[in-house]
Amino acid sequence: MSECKAKIGVISLGCAKNLVDTELMLGLLGEAGYETCGSAEEADVILVNTCAFIESAKEEAINTILEMAEYKKSGCRALVVTGCLAERYSEDIRRELPEVDAIVGINNVGTIVKVIDGILENGPERPAVEVGGAFSALYMNGPRRLSTPEGSAYLKIAEGCDNRCTFCAIPGIRGPMRSRRLEDIAAEAARLASAGVKELNVIAQDTTRYGRDIYGKPMLAELLKEIEAVDGIESVRVLYTYPEEFDDKLISELASLSKFAHYIDLPLQHINAAILRRMGRRGSPEHIRSVISKLRAAMPDCILRTSFIVGFPGETEEAFGELMQFVGEYKFDRVGVFTYSPEEGTPAARLRGQIPEEIKRERYERLYSLAGEISFEKNRTRVGSVVRVLTEGVSEDGIFYEGRSYAEAPDSDGKIFFTSDEPLAAGDFVNVELLIAEEYDLTGRALNS
Repeated sequence: MSECKAKIGVISLGCAKNLVDTELMLGLLGEAGYETCGSAEEADVILVNTCAFIESAKEEAINTILEMAEYKKSGCRALVVTGCLAERYSEDIRRELPEVDAIVGINNVGTIVKVIDGILENGPERPAVEVGGAFSALYMNGPRRLSTPEGSAYLKIAEGCDNRCTFCAIPGIRGPMRSRRLEDIAAEAARLASAGVKELNVIAQDTTRYGRDIYGKPMLAELLKEIEAVDGIESVRVLYTYPEEFDDKLISELASLSKFAHYIDLPLQHINAAILRRMGRRGSPEHIRSVISKLRAAMPDCILRTSFIVGFPGETEEAFGELMQFVGEYKFDRVGVFTYSPEEGTPAARLRGQIPEEIKRERYERLYSLAGEISFEKNRTRVGSVVRVLTEGVSEDGIFYEGRSYAEAPDSDGKIFFTSDEPLAAGDFVNVELLIAEEYDLTGRALNS
């Protein structure tokens, strides 16, 4: 075994797409002789992979960088900042955060070994800056060091976004949508399966537009058919789908796939027609309602997740009331609620009719409360049923195992806690009888026999 070049401590902030980039960097570093360690105190190099999606994410990233910089006083030789904050604010980081030794943007993930090698060999006389590089999807074909619970992994199928939602900074940070080749994704799915992954969570900024840029048409269904053929993969959940891309053909194809988890993540953001137009969202309220009805007709057991933004500029009490009525009528299984945040450089930040913070907060509380009530009602209907659960490990209290069924996506939904008469390992599937419902979590017992 080759000698360890240095120990790398990593903090990954933000979304699952960012987490995949972190795992890819760890894979490259591991292949180059670096070792990942579990704490900043042990690390020779600390890598912070940042988010800059909204103001609170930027604040968290900066605070984390400053916190990690303290370890340079006691043994850490280099502090490296990567991700969206690095891509968007490289000059600000260079100017305002002299503690940072290297700045690596999202299109430069593949240079991480060269950057860290250079710092450790030559010393951080000035920040090494690798941003604004030409994107190549090939970096996603490299080695990965998974950080998700045993048996589950994210599968990123594209980078960037072609949607132009007026509130969103992502296209300005990550660029236009660039899909990976279908055969490259299928090959990665096979590698993950050989490493013990049984559940794949397919991600991109907009998974339903996958392939349009390189094949001339959306190819999500064709991709999922390729993944279906991979031995060892038992469940495939697709996240971040958009309603305007759903037609009867796609719905029928998804419903026919045996490994496709009947879990539809449909970030709608609003239902009022005027607000949707101001948001730059494609499609209409009528189409949204039609898609939901068709999905539920094709897959009666489907779990519908969505997210909404309250307090968007111009949102009247009447428009908010329409949203509340819509949520109460369609009773989504999972709802994420966010208050509008004006982001630098986005068209929405310049719109008239900005909503006072106290009104945003009040609307957030009302919608969040309604969503919680519906979630509890939905969970209560599941009591007494038996579901197949992917074990993720032992819960913090040491009493229960914890895991997820097809109805719970990682990182965003609740958990299923359960007892078992037989020992279980992370990554095991087990049938669990659900006995107790809470607002977001459920408790049950494994049926081991």
